[in-house]
Amino acid sequence: MLTEKIEPQIEALEAVIIRFVGDSGDGMQLTGTQFSDTSAMFGNDIATFPNYPSEIRAPQGSLYGVSGFQVHIGSVEISTPGDNVDLLVAMNPAGLKTNLHAVKPGHTIIVDTDSFTKKNLEKALYESNPLEDGSLENYRVIEVAMTTLTREALKDVEGLENKIITRSKNMFALGMVYWMYDRSTEHTIEFFNKKFKTKPSIIEANSKVLKAGFYFAETLELIPNSYTILPAKMNPGTYRIIMGNTATAWGFLAAAEKSGLELFLGSYPITPATDILHELVKHKHFGVKAFQAEDEIAGISSAIGASFAGDLALTTTSGPGLALKGEALGLAMMVELPLVVVNVQRGGPSTGLPTKTEQSDLLQAMYGRNGESPVIVIAASTPSNCFDYAFEASKLALEHMTPVVLLSDGYIANGSAPWKIKSVKDMPDIKNNKITEVKENWHPYDRNEESLARNWAIPGTEGLEHRIGGLEKDKVTGNVSYVPENHEYMTKIRAEKIKRVQNYIPDITTEFADEGNLLVVGWGGTYGSLHSAVKQLNEEGHTNIGFAHFNYINPLPKNTEALLKKFKKIIVCELNNGQFAKVLRINFSGYKFLQFNKIQGLPFANSELTEKFKNLAK
Repeated sequence: MLTEKIEPQIEALEAVIIRFVGDSGDGMQLTGTQFSDTSAMFGNDIATFPNYPSEIRAPQGSLYGVSGFQVHIGSVEISTPGDNVDLLVAMNPAGLKTNLHAVKPGHTIIVDTDSFTKKNLEKALYESNPLEDGSLENYRVIEVAMTTLTREALKDVEGLENKIITRSKNMFALGMVYWMYDRSTEHTIEFFNKKFKTKPSIIEANSKVLKAGFYFAETLELIPNSYTILPAKMNPGTYRIIMGNTATAWGFLAAAEKSGLELFLGSYPITPATDILHELVKHKHFGVKAFQAEDEIAGISSAIGASFAGDLALTTTSGPGLALKGEALGLAMMVELPLVVVNVQRGGPSTGLPTKTEQSDLLQAMYGRNGESPVIVIAASTPSNCFDYAFEASKLALEHMTPVVLLSDGYIANGSAPWKIKSVKDMPDIKNNKITEVKENWHPYDRNEESLARNWAIPGTEGLEHRIGGLEKDKVTGNVSYVPENHEYMTKIRAEKIKRVQNYIPDITTEFADEGNLLVVGWGGTYGSLHSAVKQLNEEGHTNIGFAHFNYINPLPKNTEALLKKFKKIIVCELNNGQFAKVLRINFSGYKFLQFNKIQGLPFANSELTEKFKNLAK
């Protein structure tokens, strides 16, 4: 008698949140990235959150050495990497202990039982084995001897060191998750073929282990059926998954092409901004000149020199580096040269939490220089719009002849999301104030009547010779001037120039409610969390809650006060101790700004936001 084969049932889900955790050497970032890229190829909307220790290789098995990668995929709009996870893949006891709190009751945990040794349990401060003491009874636990099964899969592959065999176990876990969520292994195998094309044994090993994990999951009775997440509905176009730092680099490339200028980057490596340097170095064929300086001061000073010579100039850093660049940034403001300073914020002060996110450099960007030295300050808010605000920062710097500080943060810089690829020809024009011909009665500080931007005379141009430097200069000739009235005039005209940027930036708008009981205010990389929380509450019937997110910080949009008037309560949500709230109080003293702050190196959780907003909106 023939027995009909029963195909596994596949259940369609709207969204799923998966977290891969293990030692910093277990390849969790690669595992998460491959799952994200494969899901993007399938057409899912995606948000990711890499979370790794500060040490290059933290002590193996330690609680603070856990490296993780969270991915949220869906057939619906995905704005954040999510809060509580549907699936936790824990490669060791430390990963389980530090992440168990995030797993939804009744949901799945996959563990590598080979790593649950007495020694590793002690390092994770377990008094008993959680796989045996009943502490995981509220979860569906899948125990897999991954290290043993990986070795078995590779026993016939010659030329592999024991260390490489052990490291391949992350691909066993990935293969299991691919089967569970109806993903193909083809994209990852293609990745192996490209990355290790000169090392065929590595290609074979990783491919074998990936497939072994996939087919092992198929045989497990604990996983009776797999799930799928259908493609998301997106606007037509060509998309790719992009990280925030990569998008930032590409935005500068587009700005250089649109402005017709060469791009110069003077930078000193610092976490989490270094990837912008790494990305721009790859594009010398676009005329990029990237200089890795000996320190932060040299990085910005070289960029000022490049700007003086006529380039689109930028420098990249994080909080400690911005502190060191402060004096030179004041110089660029004083001589009124275009310059973009990218600050990818991290936890501070000092070395602080270098691989964790924070928004605590806002006041430093606004006021962290001696004297009266205002500059334009703007902030990106998603991994994909890092492209747009890098382009916008360049446009503002060139058109207004002043430095621009572009704020990003570790959350969006290292996170990734779908990005609709843009054509440079469809992007707005970038004009500049460069002059190439000598005009009668020319002076270096002649200004545009509307924007107050001074002209940009390139050194070496006959007839356009002029003095430049940090000493106060005459308002017309640019020569050194100690005249008291001239200094006051120049101080006020530089401030007025920044204020007039309001005429060139868009108004602030609200999402969801235009007026009502509560206005949720955010800025920078908190956008996804705040948007998701307010959207959820509106769908639940709380239609009196609006959301305003600021990308332009200095100057603020012209209609800011008109918007604030429309709401009874205003709450400002930040990953700091209330810095943007301080800025708003300075500008709008007649309003009461409530605060919701978090300073844990982590993004806002949806649950903590919705609870707070519900109570305030009543």
